[in-house]
Amino acid sequence: MLTQSTRRRLQKLEQIPCVWEGDRRSLSVASDADSAEQTGECVLWVDGSQGFVRAMDMVTSDVGFEAIVRTLIRAMEHPHNPAEPARPQKIVVKDRELLFFLRGVLQGLDIALDYAPDLPLIDEIFQGLQSTVKARPPHLPPQYETPLNDIAHALWDNAPWDYLGDHQIIAVSLDRWGIETFYVSVLGMLGLDYGILMYRSLESLKKFRASVLQNDSIEQLENAFLNQDCLFLTYDSLEEFDSDDFDLYDLPWPEIDSQFGNLHPLEGLRSFLYEEEAVPVLVALTALDRFFSKHNYKLDDDRFPKIESTYKISIPPEIGVPEKSVSVTVATMPELASELFEMASDTDDDDDSFALEDLPEGLDPTMFAGLPLLREDLIPDGSLLTLGSISEDTIEILRMTAQYYTRDEEAPQEMAGLPVVIVQTTRPKVKDTVARIEEAGGIRAMCFNPGENPASGEQFDLGILQLGNRQLYLFGEYSHDNPHYQEVRKKWEKNSRRNQGYCGLILAMGATGSHRGNPQLRDMMAFYEIPAIDPDDLGLGPLQMIPMF
Repeated sequence: MLTQSTRRRLQKLEQIPCVWEGDRRSLSVASDADSAEQTGECVLWVDGSQGFVRAMDMVTSDVGFEAIVRTLIRAMEHPHNPAEPARPQKIVVKDRELLFFLRGVLQGLDIALDYAPDLPLIDEIFQGLQSTVKARPPHLPPQYETPLNDIAHALWDNAPWDYLGDHQIIAVSLDRWGIETFYVSVLGMLGLDYGILMYRSLESLKKFRASVLQNDSIEQLENAFLNQDCLFLTYDSLEEFDSDDFDLYDLPWPEIDSQFGNLHPLEGLRSFLYEEEAVPVLVALTALDRFFSKHNYKLDDDRFPKIESTYKISIPPEIGVPEKSVSVTVATMPELASELFEMASDTDDDDDSFALEDLPEGLDPTMFAGLPLLREDLIPDGSLLTLGSISEDTIEILRMTAQYYTRDEEAPQEMAGLPVVIVQTTRPKVKDTVARIEEAGGIRAMCFNPGENPASGEQFDLGILQLGNRQLYLFGEYSHDNPHYQEVRKKWEKNSRRNQGYCGLILAMGATGSHRGNPQLRDMMAFYEIPAIDPDDLGLGPLQMIPMF
């Protein structure tokens, strides 16, 4: 039964002299994964007198008649254009069980209910819907599905976004299939969206970037997005994640969905490829993968030298194109990268830096002279911190594989059981922390300085990093009342002495992924071998916790 308030609301609607037809039917959609058919059900309410659809919904096959009533209420109150809100004089259905259900639900609405073995208008509409669904092409032509997904996986493992910004454009020259050159932009350095955009023209690329920089309204940005002329490969998760700190790169490959598509000013966004588009995309991405594998060590955030390589790309025979192989030239475009970077810099008027002249009026800047300010904004909020040690083998592996590695010049080459602080956060935050460390001149030292809370008498240790500019940063607070901490600290100090007074800092990603709390070697992005100094060397003395009002 409807609630009294709903019934009163529907009774206020004008009742029009018309007959509505209602039903739900199965719609079969071809699955891209295995070409099997996935079945859902479409609920439809139409005005048989006027011949148009008032409301339509897709539901799962296991829902009850309640879903049909929900769609009917929307057909009355919020119908599709050009219909106006109204109650019908009569409703006809072809399901006797549904008829009995509606008789109980629609009491008091003065709507006549009837049964008919056939609903010609509904039949015609559903036949048209099913034809449309079946006519929609798959996301990828069948013969391209395996090779394109394989190259998407290879590029994901290659991770060009680790060392390329989206302004560092790479030209891929094909000279066939209607494509002279793809101008490739790599997305993902900020950890937001991962993918590869392949612009068909340099004009389209420049026009889009200029539009984004000039326009800030949602409508203008959407228009700029839809006016791009490019083919694309993007990555997304198979499941939805609500966390703001979620980073796709934390997920294993089986949980990632690679998506191909097309953007064009006259077509808009299309999330599938035709055969004529799949050929150049496959060849271009294969050439890019080989280029990244060969030259990734030459490319980083600061260096983007002129590099050019030509590859002979074999085309799988099952593709069915005349060419067995094609020659593809891949080249960096450093001049264009500088132009695009300057274009963005010219529009960036925000300055978040703090200078002495920014102090409030009347505040004497000399009062800060010689004061060792202890800051807390280097280690990202929500990070997981672990005190421990790493083996000789792990040290050697990290020296070779860490994306960011620095070693104090006086540190011993051979170490074992090196005491470390492991900070696990998300990949974008690791990159941000590394950038701040590099800007400050690296890390000078680490120590644990005594501290106390005068109000409670609690004693604790403050984990402190000193950067190259001598600025001090807090990375952790450890209570003396914690017996586990005391035991770990004793081992930590012992291991430091064994390694000639050195320790390590590891910055790892994966705080939102399956390795949360247990980062693996592939998650460890930054490794610093630094001196572990006595707190007296900083001249701080015991620090007191002072409440701020």
